[in-house]
Parts: sequence; C-alpha cells; structure tokens
Amino acid sequence: MPVVLGLMSGTSLDGLDLCCVAFSDDLHKFEILAANTLPYPSYWKDQLENVFFANAEDISKLDLDYGRFLGEQIVCFIEENNLHSIDLIASHGHTVFHKPDLGITLQIGDGKQIANLTKIPVVYDFRQQDVELGGQGAPLVPVGDAFLFGQYDACLNLGGFANISHKQLRQTLAFDICACNLVLNRLAKSMGKDYDNNGNFARAGRLNKSLFDQLNTLDYHQQKPPKSLGREYVESTVWPLLENISSLDALHTYTHYLGKQIGNTLNQIGGKSCLTTGGGAFNTYLTELIISNTGCEIIIPKKELIDFKEALVFALLGWLRYTGRDNVFARVTGASKNHSSGRLAMP
Repeated sequence: MPVVLGLMSGTSLDGLDLCCVAFSDDLHKFEILAANTLPYPSYWKDQLENVFFANAEDISKLDLDYGRFLGEQIVCFIEENNLHSIDLIASHGHTVFHKPDLGITLQIGDGKQIANLTKIPVVYDFRQQDVELGGQGAPLVPVGDAFLFGQYDACLNLGGFANISHKQLRQTLAFDICACNLVLNRLAKSMGKDYDNNGNFARAGRLNKSLFDQLNTLDYHQQKPPKSLGREYVESTVWPLLENISSLDALHTYTHYLGKQIGNTLNQIGGKSCLTTGGGAFNTYLTELIISNTGCEIIIPKKELIDFKEALVFALLGWLRYTGRDNVFARVTGASKNHSSGRLAMP
C-alpha cells in the first residue's frame, strides 16, 4: 500500500492543505492517515497574493523560497503526526499564472527544495506538460474522481474556482464553471472578514439585476469544454463588473450567479448525484441557491473530505506519475494525448 503526502495551495489562499494517504494497491480505495490545513503567516499570504504582479527575477526567487517553506512545513507535519514511512510527496504548488491558450501556466514551489529538506521523492509542476501538449493544464482532479469517487455522477469543487467532473458515455469530462471563492473572499475582505461565513453577508444583500445579467452572459459560458480559468480572467473580466457596487450587494448578486451557473451545469449534464467539496461547501447560502437551481442531489460529505479532497487527489496523481501511469485525460484538458504529467525531484 503506497503512502503519499499530498499538498494543495488554492487560489483563494485559505491555507496550505497537507493530506497523508494510504492507497490500496489498485488505487481505488484510500485511508487518510493525517491531514491539516496550515493558515499562511501574514508574510506568505502577502507574497502569494501579490506575486501575480511581480517581475521574473522576483518570481524565480519566490519559487525557491516557497519550495523551502513547503519543505519546512512538511518536516514539521511528519514529526507532529509520527509519519515516517512516506513513499512520495505530491505538491500542486501555488498557481501564479494560468493562460493556457497562450501556452502559459506557472505553479511555484520548487520541488527540489522540498525533496532536499524532506529526503523524500517529490512530484510537482503537474500542469506544464499538458499545456505543452496543447491542453488547458486543468482541471486535473477528474482523474482522481474517476479512481476514488466513481459512485457519484458528478464531483463539484467549490474552491477558488468552481469546477466539475462528470461521466459521459463511460468517459470523464470536466471543466471550470466560474470563479468562486477567489471573488467571494475578496469581497468579504473588503468588509473586514476573510470569507463570507455561511453566506451571511450575501444573504443580507440585494440583487443587482444588471450585474446578474452581465455575469450570466459572459462569453466564457458560451464556450464548450475543454476550458479552464485563471486569475487573469478574474482581474480582466469579473472585477470591472463589480466596481461601483456595494460589497454586500455584489456578494448577494455574485452568490446568486454561482448558484444559477452551477445549477444549470448540473442540469445540462443530467446527473442524479453530485459530491460537493471545497471551502464553498461550507457556504450554506450558496448550497441553498445551487439546490434551488437543479434537481440533482447535492451531497456534502464529512468535513475532512471537504477540506482535503484536492490534496488527496494530487497525492494519487503524484503516485500515478511516479509509477509511470497516465494521470491526465486528453478528453478533459484538450491535450493531444493522455499522458503522465509532473516533474520528479529526488533527494
């Protein structure tokens, strides 16, 4: 039974997720041995928030520094949980740029630094190879969904972006639906909170019909998969629409937009059950709105799976890469072929 430690840092900067998993030999079953979310210290939260605007030299330096930071956190996590038989570390890194149509994607967190500090092999930089093969470099989680959560018709992740994977004619399809917590959290921060707890701010606002209509008619929603989103889309397309609107009404309207687009997507794919994870699964107002827009059953699992599903899946993707098996579906990303993606760093 391989034991793999998966790391995930999402675009919403909720923190660093670490999930140590023992997989069955056929990789269809798993046991979470230890898991934790480490909130970013103010220094790292600031660095990761603003690296999008940094120059190439500063990004390269931060790549190394962040890799060392990850390695240090892993060493502490291993000691605290008495984990001394880890076969592999799989690190998603932190996404800085993602414009696959221009052949650009960048996740920082140098794997060599992690391997040297932990003395454990590391798979990292999962997306670049897919982009080089003509794919979107995202979403990658659907391979994990197919292996581990095939009992559901669809798997929805409400993270920085809302994305979904589902089965169609026994094949997995997946794509980003729209920006999610990346927008909601930023609006909540303008009101003095890190996030909109239970959607209480959104619930108290009023619908701005003009904004609601503009969001629902964005060109992205007319595109067919494979397709994916990055922070660039949010900065250039979403934020300009939210200017000159109160944060309370913007939160209310944007949450309604999320509920409609996610509900519409579930209706279009025609599934009966949808496993829903990611930080947005704790937003009860958002969940209510999704349910009101679809006939699909929304299944919210235990907190551990909500919090750590992506880190768990990247642990699986890392092991597939380490053992030379495909971990990216061309049908999902649009790449020229299925392939085994990720760079390997040995200690």
